[in-house]
Amino acid sequence: MPAPRVRPLCVTDYANLNALGGSRSEILAALAAGRSGLGSPTESFGFTTAVGEVRTELPDLEGELSAWSTRIARMAGVLVAELEEPLRRARKRWRPERIAVLMGSSTGGASATEVAYRHYVEQGALPADYSFQRHHTFNALLNVVGELSGAKGPAWMISTACTSSAKPLATAQRLMAADIIDAAIVGGVDTLCALTLLGFQSLQALDRQPCRPFSSERSGISIGEGGALALVERSGEPRVLVEGVGETSDAYHISAPHPEGRGALGAMQVAMSQAGCSSKDIDHINAHGTGTHLNDATEGIAIAKLFADQVPVVSTKGYTGHTLGAAGAIEFAFASYAIEEGWIPPSLNCEPLDESAGIFISKTLLKGDFKRVLSNSFAFGGNNVSVLVRAP
Repeated sequence: MPAPRVRPLCVTDYANLNALGGSRSEILAALAAGRSGLGSPTESFGFTTAVGEVRTELPDLEGELSAWSTRIARMAGVLVAELEEPLRRARKRWRPERIAVLMGSSTGGASATEVAYRHYVEQGALPADYSFQRHHTFNALLNVVGELSGAKGPAWMISTACTSSAKPLATAQRLMAADIIDAAIVGGVDTLCALTLLGFQSLQALDRQPCRPFSSERSGISIGEGGALALVERSGEPRVLVEGVGETSDAYHISAPHPEGRGALGAMQVAMSQAGCSSKDIDHINAHGTGTHLNDATEGIAIAKLFADQVPVVSTKGYTGHTLGAAGAIEFAFASYAIEEGWIPPSLNCEPLDESAGIFISKTLLKGDFKRVLSNSFAFGGNNVSVLVRAP
């Protein structure tokens, strides 16, 4: 049964932070040049891999928030600062109690806790300034964003692995439809940490070199860090519109996608149904495209079932790495760039191309009139989200 139409979310502004940079101009310049942000990790983990580290300056939080100033909180601070002016206008237009903070993360403050634990092992006690509540929990990130933005409405965190920061867009849809909020800050942030790097290494899912999405020689992911935030409002002057957010859960396996791509297929279908459009109306797909054998194969199957091979597909993980809980928000921003800028970047490291995918992987910068773009995010446990972004 088709999903019912939904009222589009008005995205009045958005901010992005990843291994390519901390500003729109830096990120666009790297994408246009086909320049990856992946490289060797600053910290040694005992094995060879490439990561997408954020090298943008992250100022400490000040005043009452200084005690909350972890790396993930400082990343969020940079993103909120980018949205300072649109947030000021939103607070004048809507009551702060009607502005929500809806975010996603998979690691939260794990990196801060790892540092504290190393101190405990070496010194026999946790650092005096370490606080589990302020430094580790998801609630800490919500508090920081709420305080910096002035939003005082509903606030909650979603943690569904690699769909974590895409799902808040659906939450904003529902809260607005229920007349609980008028605006929301949506998105997510994740940082590099030993937990995820060692975990994926134990799964033999890390590539030793920068990841190669949709290449016949792909051998795993590259992990990145960063985040993105968007300000969505009930009405206003949108940069882009979110027409649909398709959510499915195939629950096929704890880590492997359904071999026929059923969950991915369903998520894209729901997003298009919410928008009242069909596959012929989609101009570009920002693929989940992690660089693992199973993910790229099954996503290719799902895309091929819905779209002619003329629809250009790009995985931007060759630029940023897989930013895990932040990937959905970061790649929503990339989808929005395609609409606003009129071009999509090449999909890095995809050659030699896995021709069995049967889809059009864009290997060069491609200019065009991109009015509707799908951004896919698929997670462990068979959790799938596809976000449909449209030009205003």
